Amino acid sequence: MQQKVFDKTFLTFLVVGVVNTLFGTAIMFVLYNVFGCSYWVSSFCDYFFGSILSYFLNKHFTFHYQGTDWRSIVKFALNIVVCYLIAYSLALPLTRYALESMHFSKTIVENIAMLVGTGLFMLINYVGQKFFAFKKR
Repeated sequence: MQQKVFDKTFLTFLVVGVVNTLFGTAIMFVLYNVFGCSYWVSSFCDYFFGSILSYFLNKHFTFHYQGTDWRSIVKFALNIVVCYLIAYSLALPLTRYALESMHFSKTIVENIAMLVGTGLFMLINYVGQKFFAFKKR
């Protein structure tokens, strides 16, 4: 199982993910820290715009998926939504709990939680894309 999950596509996924993460994370932190948008709005915009870039890069470069576009788009979008909700719903309370004794400001805690959410999202998103959105028949 480990060999099947972590094959050569994982390395390509990581490289594409770095590009995509830099793009989306910049959007998220600018919205949160410069424009004063909420944790949820900022992280949502990260994944909305980042997912568009991610879809095309992962479809063509990571998984070399040749399937019907409308079907892969629906599966990809569903995967993104589920991974986003899981990652960011876990990240904020876990970060608050881990940092509660340090008395950081809400802004610092939420910035750290967004980074934690990004890491959680990346891991579960890879599995979802490989075995669901771009699964080869």
